[in-house]
Amino acid sequence: MRKLHKPEVREQYQIEITNRFEALENLNDDEDVDRTWENIKENIQTATKQSLGPHELKQNKPWFDEECLGFLDQRKRAKMQWTQDPSQSNVDNLNNVRREVNRHFRNKKAYLRAKIEELETNSKIQNIRDL
Repeated sequence: MRKLHKPEVREQYQIEITNRFEALENLNDDEDVDRTWENIKENIQTATKQSLGPHELKQNKPWFDEECLGFLDQRKRAKMQWTQDPSQSNVDNLNNVRREVNRHFRNKKAYLRAKIEELETNSKIQNIRDL
C-alpha cells in the first residue's frame, strides 16, 4: 500500500484496474455469482502484481529459524485440537505447549543477547582471536 503514495504508481494502478474492469463488463449475466467473484478477484490481483510488483515479505528476526517454526506449528496444532474438542485434557495440553514455546523463545533471545555482549566485550578489549 505504501507504493500507492507515489503519484505515478497510483496512476499506473488506476489505469490497470480500469482496463481490467472494462474487460469484465463484457461477461454475460447468466454466470454463477461465485465464478463472477473469482473473475473480479483474479483481475484485481493481476493488476496489483503488474503495477505494484510482488509483495515484499516481512523479514524475520535473525534468531528465528526452522526450530522456531516447528514450535509454532506445534502450538498451532494444539490450539486446533483444543478448538475442535475443548476438553480439559486439550486445555492442559495447549497450556503446556504454550509454556514450552514461550520458554524456547525466551531462551533463544537470551542466548543471542549473551553472544552479542561477548562479541562487544572482545571487540572493546581488542581480543581478535575470540572475536
